[in-house]
Amino acid sequence: MKEYIDPFLYNVPKLDIHGYDRNSATAMIDNFIDNNLRIDNKKLLIVHGKGEGILKQATFEYLKKDKRVLEFKIDNFNDGQTIVILK
Repeated sequence: MKEYIDPFLYNVPKLDIHGYDRNSATAMIDNFIDNNLRIDNKKLLIVHGKGEGILKQATFEYLKKDKRVLEFKIDNFNDGQTIVILK
């Protein structure tokens, strides 16, 4: 069983991509990861919402390909957001 990460135990930076299209959302995610690596934040939260799952799918596709991402998973308490751990 993997270690449980509770985002509420930390002051985790959050990016909300509600209302954006796929391309804008992935550009924002890229910029968000870049900015947080510069200030040495390793844990991030991306809020994509539940809805039809379009932004969730776009977020997962992007995070799978990004070499700066160590791990990512859906938050256990809210499936409308993803916890991201950077290398």
